[in-house]
Amino acid sequence: MDRVVKVASQKAVVIFSKSSCCMCHAIKRLFYEQGVSPMIYELDEDINGREMERSLLRLGCSPAVPAVFIGGRFVGSANTVMTLHINGSLKKMLKDAGALWL
Repeated sequence: MDRVVKVASQKAVVIFSKSSCCMCHAIKRLFYEQGVSPMIYELDEDINGREMERSLLRLGCSPAVPAVFIGGRFVGSANTVMTLHINGSLKKMLKDAGALWL
């Protein structure tokens, strides 16, 4: 779990993902279209990916991917991120974390 927390705090936006996951792709696309350059951590391409996936589940991310962290804080999975985007609060979170300047 320490590794997940350490990676999640390395950049304003960190997304734990799997390269074959369509919802992960959609969430990454959403951030790119907002003008944000998130750090993408592909669990299926990392030797410790399984361990990190279990840590994400213990943190409350279900399903484990996509797991989005903004400002080092766990925000949620695809449903939560889409809800925040639709109600307009995602942009404010991104600005507060320094991921957006406008």
